[in-house]
Amino acid sequence: MSCNLYPGPARVKGMANLRQASLRHANLALVTRTVLAAETPPSRADVAAATSLTRSTVSRLVDELVAGGVLEEVESVVGGPGRPGRPATPLTASRGHFAALGLQIGVGHLAARLVDLSGTVLAERLVNVDLAGSKPSSALRRLGSLAARVLAEAPEGCRVVGAGLALPGLVDVGSGRLLSAPNLGWEDVVPGTGLEEALGGLELKLRVGNEADLAAYAFAHPAPGRDNEPQDFVYLSGEVGIGGAVVLDGEVMTGRHGWAGEIGHVCIDPDGPPCRCGSTGCLEQYAGRLAMLSAAGLDVAAIDGELRGRVEAGDEQACDAVRSAGRALGIALGGVVNVLDIPTVVLGGHLAQVGELLSPEVEAVLARRVLSAHWVTPRVAIAPDDPAAGATGAALIALEELVRHPADVLGT
Repeated sequence: MSCNLYPGPARVKGMANLRQASLRHANLALVTRTVLAAETPPSRADVAAATSLTRSTVSRLVDELVAGGVLEEVESVVGGPGRPGRPATPLTASRGHFAALGLQIGVGHLAARLVDLSGTVLAERLVNVDLAGSKPSSALRRLGSLAARVLAEAPEGCRVVGAGLALPGLVDVGSGRLLSAPNLGWEDVVPGTGLEEALGGLELKLRVGNEADLAAYAFAHPAPGRDNEPQDFVYLSGEVGIGGAVVLDGEVMTGRHGWAGEIGHVCIDPDGPPCRCGSTGCLEQYAGRLAMLSAAGLDVAAIDGELRGRVEAGDEQACDAVRSAGRALGIALGGVVNVLDIPTVVLGGHLAQVGELLSPEVEAVLARRVLSAHWVTPRVAIAPDDPAAGATGAALIALEELVRHPADVLGT
């Protein structure tokens, strides 16, 4: 019996070719991310300096990425500080060439968005509709119609490379199954089957995720390859209920089963009002949109901004409602911050609309209840007022796959 320790010339050559291809793929990803992450469009020389690759290597890789529509060159700039002589050709993410579809189902709305590699929304549809107690099949058909209309508005030549759906509840990401959405009244739903007709021609796998997780991702990464500050925070997404997510180093902490972050169901008072989740005294019963409007004496159909207007006008009942919601948020978040040591809180959804009104009370309660507040002051940040931030996050995560593996779309 013989043992051949040397693999032979043919195998050595094949292994070398494999390593070379892997190195090229890694360098394509490195160059792509370097360009997308830059605060101002970098030149080839800037990319070479940032990556420690040779200028000739960077130039060759950039040529491939530009030809493949991942990057594009913009108008050259001449000279400038540290740039005498020949003009540099800045590089940016290609606009309108590659995009992903982000979808969202909320208790009060449906949304569809097409987002490109630059983070630009190419087309979108947002419909306000009461879906509490609705049939999943009906809502999904309507969302599929919105998705089809958005896709029809894609620029000519735009290639859709991914699709994602944000849902307000417990999601099994691996199977794409919504396990439970108490405020919708949905249990055990596989939404991908209801959207096959709208997405069938694209041959895309629909990625399903929790709405708050995806909204938090969009706050941490406002465009593919780009980071926002802070990168460590607790995110609250407010609508009828309150979703939550925890982000550390820009990554959403989903927990063992993907169900982490349900801050809306942290108990404020075990003897408090019943919650649709089956428990009592949950945070969303004090700081959810409907709870705040009811406490302020407003109709649940009140338009956005009406609560803020009442508070700014000095309405005592509205002011008390905001203070009560802020106190409840502070109590719930105080426990979260003590456990996780992440003292920055980001308010999104309807909480962002009244964030400036809530912040003083929330920060005051956190200052009293967080053990480390004497050394690191907890603070509240406010996310952009966007009812469909989860849809954006779903699209951005799909585009992140392209950023990590640009060679896959170059066809080589």
